[in-house]
Amino acid sequence: MKAFQASLAKIEGSDTQVLGVSVDSPFANHAFAQQNGITFPILGDMDAKAIKAYGLEKDYHIGGATMASARRASFLIDKEGKVVEEQGDNDAVDPTKIVDACQFKPRAK
Repeated sequence: MKAFQASLAKIEGSDTQVLGVSVDSPFANHAFAQQNGITFPILGDMDAKAIKAYGLEKDYHIGGATMASARRASFLIDKEGKVVEEQGDNDAVDPTKIVDACQFKPRAK
């Protein structure tokens, strides 16, 4: 999310809104945003509906326990709700493809 924050001016300059989504509580998301200088909204998906809808649910095995959480992903969704760019897992940390796609998207007339 820090890399998206660093690119925020470019992204928002192309008429695009950045939103984070996390399965953490709103309180945890707020603390994370404050600690990391994130100024865009981080939405809470504590029941994991969005995570499941986008196929991002993943089981993690930690200390002998299995915990369902989310894979990292970045999506660029156009104003009609169509996914026009997607990056997953390690690629989702670098927003370069998303930023480039925002800057070169056709402008509405």
